Parts: sequence; C-alpha cells; structure tokens
Amino acid sequence: MAFLNSLDISGSALTASRLRMDVISENIANASTTKTENGGPYRRKIVQYEPIEQNSFSRILAGKMNEGESDQTQKGVKVSAIVDDPTDFTPVYDPTNPDANEEGYVMMPNVDPIKETLDMMSVTRAYDANLTAFNAVKGMAVKALELGR
Repeated sequence: MAFLNSLDISGSALTASRLRMDVISENIANASTTKTENGGPYRRKIVQYEPIEQNSFSRILAGKMNEGESDQTQKGVKVSAIVDDPTDFTPVYDPTNPDANEEGYVMMPNVDPIKETLDMMSVTRAYDANLTAFNAVKGMAVKALELGR
C-alpha cells in the first residue's frame, strides 16, 4: 500500500533525529573537556541531513505515464555526515590549570550549552512530530484492516 511508505519516511526521520540527539548530548557532556586524545580541546560536532531520494518531475511523470510501473524509490532523510564545528576555541585565563599555555590561558571547547539546549529542543520537537505522523499512519492502517473483517 502506497500510504504505508510514509511509515518509512517518518521512521528515517526518527532515526536521524535520534542520532542528532546523541551528538548534541555528546557536545553537552564535553562542554568543559580541555584535552582530548588529539591533544586539543573538544570540538563541537554538527549533524548534517540530506534527503534519501528526491524525485524529479520528469521521473514522476514517467512513472505515471507507465500505468503498470510503480515508484519504488525509498524516500526520507538520512544523516549525510557528522562534521566538526570550525569556530574558534574560547581562551579562558586560568594559570593554575595544567592545560594552560605559557600566558596562562586554557583553550575551552567551542560548545555553547545554551545553543546546544536550543538545538536539543528543536530536534525533540521534530522527533515528536515525526512520531505523531508515524502513529497516525499506523492508526489508519489498523482501521483499514478492521474494515476488511
């Protein structure tokens, strides 16, 4: 059934949103990490999305012109990459810190807890919206099956 494809779309969005929540949580957890295995402070990570499939007008038209041919392309969203945020680190004067440089400054991660909190609120709302859409389609499918009895 074609309307069940929306379950795949919502499911892909739920998966991508969950990964973004995990990355934001990692950013918040490392907001004060001044030394990583690379030697420098923690660098904020950003999740990038991309559509799984974008159908062009010509592809849709060709599918509709061929009556027996159905569009079996997968649609939805996926995480294309998790990239490091290139913004500069914040220098904080703390000469007693073992990670301080010669001038007494410690380079702090480029993680802003307020921005991360706002990003988490945004992705939580997107997750909830996709979950609502998923449950609505699931409910319609259950009702359709009940009508068939």
